[in-house]
Amino acid sequence: QVQLVESGGGLVQAGGSLRLSCVVSGSIFRLNAMRWYRQAPGKQRELVAVITSGDSPTYAGSVKGRFTISRDGPKNTVYLQMNSLKPEDTAIYYCNADLKEHGWDPLHAYWGQGTQVFVSS
Repeated sequence: QVQLVESGGGLVQAGGSLRLSCVVSGSIFRLNAMRWYRQAPGKQRELVAVITSGDSPTYAGSVKGRFTISRDGPKNTVYLQMNSLKPEDTAIYYCNADLKEHGWDPLHAYWGQGTQVFVSS
């Protein structure tokens, strides 16, 4: 059974930094793109950053230049380094991954449970 477990959230002052991690475990034949989303109270979930299996990153305009997504292939882990945090970055951050459990499976998207980030002003 595939599981995505996020960690690293917490409370930080504006201007500070946090590093989120997401470990993918279970039956994994192929792990493709990995993403970080976030959802603030009363708002829709939005894509923050994505990294392909070839380590090519893409960022939302609101975080470009402040956040860095990276992955460790052998550890099936994706990271989100968040610098120069702002109060508007406050949200629950979710990890998402496209993977195949077996060679004959189609790609399927899996989600973690989320980790809370709160940035105080």
